[in-house]
Amino acid sequence: MNDVHHQTMVAYQFSISGATCASCVMRIENKIRSLPGVISANMNFADRTLSVSAEPAVLPNQIIEAVKQLGYSATYIPDAEQGEAIKKISESRYYQSLLRKTIVAIIIGLPLFIFTMLDMFPRLQTDTGHGINFLLGAITLGVLTYSGGHFFVGGWKAFIAHSANMDTLIALGTGIAWLYSMIAILFTHFLPPMAQHVYFEASVVIIALVNLGALLELRARRHTSQAIQRLMRLQPKTARVIRDNNEVDQPIDTLQVGDLIRVRPGEQIPVDGIIIEGNSSIDESMLTGEPLARQKQIGDAVFGGTLNKNSSFIFKANHVGKETVLAQIIKLVQQAQNSKPALARLADQISAIFVPTVLIIAVLTALIWFNVGVQPRMAYMLVTAMAVLVVACPCALGLAVPISVMVGIGKGAEYGILIRHADALQQASQLTTIVLDKTGTITQGQPQVTDIYPESEAKTLIALAASIETASEHPFAEAIIQSNLAQGLQLKKVENFEAITGLGISGMVDGHRILLGNRKLMMNYHIALDQWENQSDSLAAQAKTPIYIASDQTIIGIIAIADPIKLDSKKAIEDLQAMGLKVIMMTGDHVATAHAIASEVGIQDVLAEVSPQEKSSHIASLQAKGEKIGMVGDGINDAPALALADVGFAMGKGTDVAMESGDITLMRNSLRGVVDAIEISQQTIKNMKQNLFGAFIYNIIGIPIAAGILFPFVGILLNPMLAGLAMALSSVTVVTNANRLRFFKPKGERQ
Repeated sequence: MNDVHHQTMVAYQFSISGATCASCVMRIENKIRSLPGVISANMNFADRTLSVSAEPAVLPNQIIEAVKQLGYSATYIPDAEQGEAIKKISESRYYQSLLRKTIVAIIIGLPLFIFTMLDMFPRLQTDTGHGINFLLGAITLGVLTYSGGHFFVGGWKAFIAHSANMDTLIALGTGIAWLYSMIAILFTHFLPPMAQHVYFEASVVIIALVNLGALLELRARRHTSQAIQRLMRLQPKTARVIRDNNEVDQPIDTLQVGDLIRVRPGEQIPVDGIIIEGNSSIDESMLTGEPLARQKQIGDAVFGGTLNKNSSFIFKANHVGKETVLAQIIKLVQQAQNSKPALARLADQISAIFVPTVLIIAVLTALIWFNVGVQPRMAYMLVTAMAVLVVACPCALGLAVPISVMVGIGKGAEYGILIRHADALQQASQLTTIVLDKTGTITQGQPQVTDIYPESEAKTLIALAASIETASEHPFAEAIIQSNLAQGLQLKKVENFEAITGLGISGMVDGHRILLGNRKLMMNYHIALDQWENQSDSLAAQAKTPIYIASDQTIIGIIAIADPIKLDSKKAIEDLQAMGLKVIMMTGDHVATAHAIASEVGIQDVLAEVSPQEKSSHIASLQAKGEKIGMVGDGINDAPALALADVGFAMGKGTDVAMESGDITLMRNSLRGVVDAIEISQQTIKNMKQNLFGAFIYNIIGIPIAAGILFPFVGILLNPMLAGLAMALSSVTVVTNANRLRFFKPKGERQ
């Protein structure tokens, strides 16, 4: 898709009702994708939501109408909070309706099953038996209509749309059993004695068990979106706004940019803003995953959803509503939960042909039993075909991957790890090499001037360097400017400023061309390093970066800058290596400085003096050798390398979530987040594979047994009611297994 589309597209989300299996998902996605102007459509079967990216000309009503044409219903979700409310109300209504239908089916089905098993009904051949069974047929029809009507409606809608789904299988299985039973009552004397049998109890009990399975699945599914719900609960409903020197509580949706808001100790901060009065300690753990509270004072940013710990303060709102960091995070997490990894797309492809295949197997099973089966052939034919139809319902297959994705991405959000799409979740588990940027990734990204040579010219050199660096955005520029500010030195006028990417800067000061940068810059301008080279190497060996200053082709001094290593970098790198990953440091810094830093944190492989343009070529070179690369950088200078890597980890610097180049944003701005993200990825993919294996093995074993493959050897057939129970429990098992991820803690968080 071209860039223009991406720049102008709109994103919609819908709550879908009536979808019962993975084949429904495929039909809905394919239908929406075929609409003019639609760029992408992804449905999450686990929480029944549809995410659509489209050109602005495409309206939500067009999507809703297209979904209705397929026999389902869609509700437009304008924002995350309203979406959760809509889903909650919809699920509650569906749950209550399904509960009533299940209870009715159990009340009728259980006695019917017991009496049939105990052979307490009169024989069909007698007048009494004929009458009682006819009455049971009428009662059963009522139960099928009320408790199982949604299966028949769904199956019919699929049929007229030239498709088949889970409803098709259930409707056919129970409908044929009821129809055969009525034929057996009405035409008893035309059937062989061994075929004069009714199966009303099977129809009702299957409906009861499938509905019961759906109820249990719905209850278990409620836990999978807890991460989103917890984030939403962070934002208070009201804020104490200062207007006309009075403090009044206002609903949060009435807040505007520029409002002055007071936050008292123990209160949640309602929206984003800047402190203008007071100071306090703020707990930002639910946004960043960072457990330690941060001290905030006048001029510092505060974020909606974070907790004010100990002092009252006033801040000025600068982002409200959908523009707050919390709202952006919720949106990112929801979009990621609705995206699909390769495993899900594989499951979708299988599901698309699964139901038609099962229908063929059921027909073949019936034909084989009818032609070569033992007597009563009609009865065996019906029982085996019905068991095949019921046991094969692909609910578990459709749930296997999306339910794990939902929980895994939610778990990442708990630890300040924003996974932008599910493919990144899958690929992070397959990485072989991690490439780390140095500044701001391994180090704190807050460089400080440590030495100036010659010392006698220190003030002149720092003022000269600061004058030129004023126009630069490099982290080293900030260090030089801060050093100059601390000494209160006068800046000089700079003309013809030029930033030389990856090398340094230049400018005219008092008629002299001043160059400020690394060794490469000096070599490019053919400036002799002479006696300065030994001094430079000595500084680099101490993990300090030497910055050369040249005036008119002659070096006049060196400024040394050091960037302290983050406290947790060494341990995080050790953990990455312990996971079997090769760790490489890639930096534009001086070779000796880079090796000194690498030595401190235990990295053997170092790529130094690499320009931003060269970083991506190094990534491509490693990939050409078959390596799966995870690139960790600040998301700005490293954008090309982050985009090219198999997985780009962008350091979010606390609460900056606008990182478009990274696949995974680390809110905590710590390498610990990379370790946690990979662990969560590995556990989630393991969980997906367990679910897929369970769903496939269940069908691989269940369908042949239902068809009667064991009967010639051990005389065992699968009762259709047991098939219904097994089918229901398979979905519940998949959801329950996915929910185990909610209790997973990365090793670093357990230490």
